Amino acid sequence: MTRMTPNATERGLYARRMRRPLLSLLPMLALCVTLISAIADRAQAGPMLERGLNATLVVETADGDEKFLGSAVLWRDGRLAVTNAHVVKRATRVVLRHRDGRTVVARVIARDEKRDLALIELDEATFGPGLEPALGLPGLGDEVYALGAPLEADQTVTRGIVSVVARQVQAGVPVRYIQHDAAINPGSSGGPLLDGEGRVVGLNARIADGSRLFVGISYAIPAALIDRFIAGDLPEVPDLGVTARPIDARIAAALGLEKGAGVLVDNVNPSSLGARAGLLAGDVVVRVNGRAIVKPGDMAFALDERDGDTVVFEVLRGGEPLMLELELIKHSVDIDDDGTSREIAIIRAYDLARLGLQMGSDGVTVEVISPASPAYLAGLDAGDTILSVNGQPASAELLETLKISRPVLLLVRRPDGRTLHVTVDPWSNGARSQIMGGANVLDPVVVIF
Repeated sequence: MTRMTPNATERGLYARRMRRPLLSLLPMLALCVTLISAIADRAQAGPMLERGLNATLVVETADGDEKFLGSAVLWRDGRLAVTNAHVVKRATRVVLRHRDGRTVVARVIARDEKRDLALIELDEATFGPGLEPALGLPGLGDEVYALGAPLEADQTVTRGIVSVVARQVQAGVPVRYIQHDAAINPGSSGGPLLDGEGRVVGLNARIADGSRLFVGISYAIPAALIDRFIAGDLPEVPDLGVTARPIDARIAAALGLEKGAGVLVDNVNPSSLGARAGLLAGDVVVRVNGRAIVKPGDMAFALDERDGDTVVFEVLRGGEPLMLELELIKHSVDIDDDGTSREIAIIRAYDLARLGLQMGSDGVTVEVISPASPAYLAGLDAGDTILSVNGQPASAELLETLKISRPVLLLVRRPDGRTLHVTVDPWSNGARSQIMGGANVLDPVVVIF
């Protein structure tokens, strides 16, 4: 019997038939490899997240009630904890609670309300070492983990990716946040954002305004900025008392300018730093300390990058160039209950003019009020008549000499005869959250500096 030797064509057909089953297995093999890799990643993430949770604390009030405030993270050797300024507010002491139930009373030793950072000092590293910050920023799409106590549910971990590496959220604040989509909610503030190695890449600080709860956009303050804050290497963010808007195509055409050629000043509060510099409504600020101003957010970084306490504004007034110079004067005030003095640029007391109010001829009726005024943000409006201040009858003489060094309660009468109480707090009313487009990315209408 003669054995037939297959020719080349037959051998090719045979080989293809044999490859088909193997090729059909490739997607399954790839899935198996992915699952094995994912299981390995999860096994590695477990201990890393345990370390992160051991360094994530719950912050409570130290007034005996231990009311929940938010989250914090132990930093480096564990003797310092970092959180947000809006978590501790004006407290000088807080209670820190560990995941094992232990608590300590610790001191708030520094706060930066504009950048929303606060530093808490423990007497010793009671809870062990903290977390190390990552070097540099994470990459776009990198996996991150948010740790904290959202809605008071402590020891919570959520996972997401970096959506935007550096985004400015508030035009008046020189911070470029890490935007990510790991779920955070009220109570998450002050908790760490970790990378896949368990290092801190940021401090969770806020979600996109417009909703109280998580809507897919979260913001964290970069770790490098926190290190600078701890080192005392961040200049104060001055309150200029200036309201400005970007120069869009319509404004540019009206003023004979190029679109984006600076920002247009809407209002300058009387007795403010902007007024001291000589800025006027209608000025176009084109440069600050030599840096070109294209959009309102540029001005915050120009002020942040200043060398010393001198700020030079290059403006156009009536189409003519003008140089204005401002010396930022610092005031020493006590922020600690132990009398420690801190050098911070704040106003210790306000009169009505400094709050942006002009009174009518009777001395008790508001004739003009700045839209950037904390009193306006609190609810006071033009046409309101002030009837009492902290329960005391108001008079023209009283209001003319009034010095507001703490929150005041005003009883006012509206033009239609209705009366209501308005609490004016110059140190907090101006920080009210506002719904903005673009997930808070630079209010396209007006910006308050």
